[in-house]
Formats: sequence, structure tokens, C-alpha cells
Amino acid sequence: MKRSRINDIMAAADDLIRSHGFTLPPFAYWTPSEFKSQAQSARHVIDARCGWDITDYGAGDFDTMGLFLFTLRNGLLADLQRGGGMCYAEKLLISRQDQLSPMHTHVIKAEDIINRGGATLVIELYGSDDAGQFSEDKGGTVWIDGIQRDYTPGEKLKLAPGESVTLRPGDWHAFWGEGGDVLIGEVSTVNDDETDNIFREPIGRFANVEEDTDPTHLLVSDYANWLK
Repeated sequence: MKRSRINDIMAAADDLIRSHGFTLPPFAYWTPSEFKSQAQSARHVIDARCGWDITDYGAGDFDTMGLFLFTLRNGLLADLQRGGGMCYAEKLLISRQDQLSPMHTHVIKAEDIINRGGATLVIELYGSDDAGQFSEDKGGTVWIDGIQRDYTPGEKLKLAPGESVTLRPGDWHAFWGEGGDVLIGEVSTVNDDETDNIFREPIGRFANVEEDTDPTHLLVSDYANWLK
């Protein structure tokens, strides 16, 4: 993705988030130079990879297959492993109309996916086989607004604003906006996007960035190079 396109997506996402009554934290608006100057005091933000995340899954067609994310808060895997401390994470996502987030599951993370506003959020579900792999023949169990229900393989849940679903490891899911763009909330156990996204197809998690202009704000995938 071109950096100029990423900058434009950030600006449009911020407008949409504000239109729904949410405001991102102050570090969201730091310039790269401001982030560098704050790097020592913001070490947890960096280590936990909080911040902007815009992906086309390496496929080069963001409008068709892509996702906007902003990690608001996140614990560390070490806390989760010892069973104490900051064992949770929270994100805001934007799924555009008919923009696919491809089929995947998680090994560690359980997550509540919440339609915070906008159009309908469609979530396509499949279960896992005995080895934990994607199965076209297996369904599973989810919780919709805390109410347990079984799903059949390939079932498409449709969440209106205010509705949510709880997904656990082994629930394979893809999602997109129907009828318009959707602001999504995600509340989960500690989030590790580098290792805990298992895709059905062999695709990448992060975009390949073409530096045609300076970044307005850093992506989480920029931290390793910009904030050494």
C-alpha cells in the first residue's frame, strides 16, 4: 500500500470514529518525531503494539480485502502466561461495505466482536476439526450478547448496531460490512497479531508499505524501524 493512501485512510477513519462519539487517545495523533521523543515513556504502547494498523493482507487491494484497526490498550503475553496483570486488549476496527476480512482463527485469543455503529456486520463461521484445522463440515458454539447458541458450518451471523458475538479459539471467522461501513469494537484476551492469526489461506497479516510520502502517524508495523 502507498503511504499516501494509508494517511488518507487514517484521516477518514478518525472522522468516522468521531462521528460515532468515540475519540482516540492522545498518542494516536503524535507525529513520527513526537513519537520518537516520547519513546521511553511510551515503552508499553510500543511493546504492546498499541496504535494504528491498516492492512490489505499483502494482497494489494484494500477496498476488496482489508481492514482498519486501532489497538487502544493491550497487555503482554507474559501477564497472560502467569495468569495475572493486564490480560486483556481493546480495539476499534472499521469494516467497509463488502470489504472482506478473510477466514481465520486464533490459538490463544478469545474475543468479543461488537457492532458499535453503522451498518450490519456479517460474520461467516466455521468450526475446527479434531486437529484444530478449518473444517467445512463442523459448526460450533458462540455467545451472542451473552446468550449461547450453536452455529452450522458456513452460517452468516448478522449483527446490528449494539449487538455482539463472543468467539473462542477454534471458531473460524470472516467478516464484512453489509449495507455500509461498520465501526466495530473488539474486547479480548491479550492480542498478538504477529503470531496468533491463523489464516485459512496463506496470506500476510500486514501491508507492504510503499513510501511515496511521509507518514502522518506511525503504524504499529513501523515501530521496529522508526523507534529503535
